[in-house]
Formats: sequence, structure tokens, C-alpha cells
Amino acid sequence: MLTELLYETVVIVPARNEEVGVLMSLDSLAAQTRRPDLIIVVVNNSTDRTMEFAQQFADEVTSPLTVVLNFENNPHKKAGALNLGLRWLRDAVGGRLTGAVGHVLVMDADTELHPRFIERARNVLASDPELGGVSAACLGRTGLWRSPWQRYLLGMQIIEYARAANGRFRKDVHTMAGAGSFYRAEALQSLLDWRGAGFWEDHRNLVEDYETTLALKESGWKVTANQLCIAYTDLMPTLRELIQQRERWSRGTVDTLRYRGWTKFTWHTIATLVLGLLGLSYILGYGTTQMIVVARQGFSDNPLLVVLLAFWLLHPALRVRNLGWKAMLVEALLLPELVYMLVRAYWLLSSVVKSYVTRVSAWK
Repeated sequence: MLTELLYETVVIVPARNEEVGVLMSLDSLAAQTRRPDLIIVVVNNSTDRTMEFAQQFADEVTSPLTVVLNFENNPHKKAGALNLGLRWLRDAVGGRLTGAVGHVLVMDADTELHPRFIERARNVLASDPELGGVSAACLGRTGLWRSPWQRYLLGMQIIEYARAANGRFRKDVHTMAGAGSFYRAEALQSLLDWRGAGFWEDHRNLVEDYETTLALKESGWKVTANQLCIAYTDLMPTLRELIQQRERWSRGTVDTLRYRGWTKFTWHTIATLVLGLLGLSYILGYGTTQMIVVARQGFSDNPLLVVLLAFWLLHPALRVRNLGWKAMLVEALLLPELVYMLVRAYWLLSSVVKSYVTRVSAWK
């Protein structure tokens, strides 16, 4: 006999100093074609007006049922906030998610969801009972630049996000996106039964989304991504903030891989990381050398280089064709991508080094 769920879809939104974006994120939930039954906002070590704005949304009569929790002195970053939301939810439904909750959506407070995100994510999970979660396809917001340099920096991030979104539409994705991940509640309950927490609480855990993805796979669930489950997220407006963000992601990934070692769930990421570093070395080394040769001698004596150059021009451009001709032109010009590649090489190399020689500081 089937029992009726208390909550079909519950959303947990951890928010730390997000007074600028939290209402936009919550409004995007209220605008869903399949509105959530419950929203849990966990105001997490905030020193601004995030709590006030979240409660303002909760008090609106037109808003979905919303609970705002204030979590002060949380030492475990986003994972601690998410687990607090899960604990509150479990207490509210009698102790276990299975049979009481259908789905749990985790999203960042600086993220705006496509109006059909929940509807589409539910359809994806319904298509395969072995799926424990579906990840958002993350796209960067446009129109935020104020200078030519910022326009370049944000534009390259938009292209990077779009390229990654196109590549993530497949089974067994590398990681569920922290900006928007839609879990089967039964899958999260299986993690709670297995290790006592849905998200690993440790101040060294910089990538709770990747660690949880691995944990789901290790407990027998599959995960996927869908290009129609779209989340629009903030981009980094300065080079310093961009490098800090990507070092955190990359270093957190390396830390997690070192902790788990070579397994059937980590080998692909390890190989991708190694090949990526080798590829960057090849492009920056061989590519730079060949460009110098071409500048001196032209193409007439090297037909192979003509073929390689044509590939370098066309392949990156075709990968971003969904963004329009401007993005394709930027990629075909090569130089903008080469400059961004240097920045990417820096944060990858520095992340590996920092993983081995520095400790992750506690979150105060």
C-alpha cells in the first residue's frame, strides 16, 4: 500500500552573507512550474541582512511554505548548514526521509533556477529508479561587466560554464553541481544510514558537492546531469576572486582524491586531472613554439601545422555554438582562450601544490 508523502519536494538553501542574492534565488523557487512544498533557508554564519531578507520572503502569503534557520558558529562550512537543514527536516517528518519526502533540492543562495527546473528534474529521476540525483547545468549570468577587462573575464567564464554544461549531459557525471542538485530523498537517507550524515562535516571539506557525489556512487546510486535543468549562477568579477574560487574547487577535489585514493569512482577524475595538466603543458609549450615558427616562416613549409591550426580554430568555436556567433568568434580567435588558459594553468598547479604543502584553515 502506497503512503502519501508529507513533502514531495523540499529545498534547502544555505546562505552566508547573501543579502544581495537571496531574494532572487527564493523568488525563482516561487516561480517554479512545480513549486516546492517546503523551503528551508539556513542562514549560515552571516553578518549582514540575509536573515532579515529570507524571513521577509517567508512572511509573504504568496511564498511557498518557508522556514528560516539561523546557524551561528558553524565550523563546517556549507556541509554543516546542509546537515542542519536535513536534521530539521527529519525531525519534522518523524525521523526518516524515506516514505515522507520525495526529493530534496540543494541550491546556492546566489543561484537562480529556470522556472521548469524542478519539473524537469523530477521527470529525470522518475525515468530511472537507480538515479540518486540529477545535477543542474550551470550557466553564468550575463550583463554584469563594467570595464573591458571585466567584460573579458566574465565572458570567458560564461563560455567556460556553457562548455562544461554541454559536456555534463551524460551518465555518471564527475560531480553534482553545488549551485543546484536535485536528490532522491531515499538516496540521501541511505547516506544518513551509512555514515550518519548526508554531507561530510569537516572544515577541510572544500567541495561538499563532489564528496557527496562520490558517497552516492559508493553506496550504489547513479547520478546524472541534464542540460534542461538550468541554474544561473554568479560569476567572479575580478581575477583575484576567480582564482580564489577555482583554487578552492580544484584544491578541494585534489584533497578528496588523495583521501580516497584510486578507486573505480575516482580513477576517471584522477586521469582527467593528469591529462589536463599534460594538455596544458603541450598547448603552452608546443603551441607557443609553433606560433613563433609561423610568425617567422609562414605556413608554406608546414602543411601539418595548417591542419592543426584549422582544428584549433574550429573545434573550440563549435563547442560553444549554442552561445551564438560572438562566443564562437572569441574562441576562434585563440588568443582570448590562450590567456585564460594561462590563468587556468596557474590555479590547477597551485591547487595541487597547496594540497600537499598547506593545511585548510578552520572557518571562523
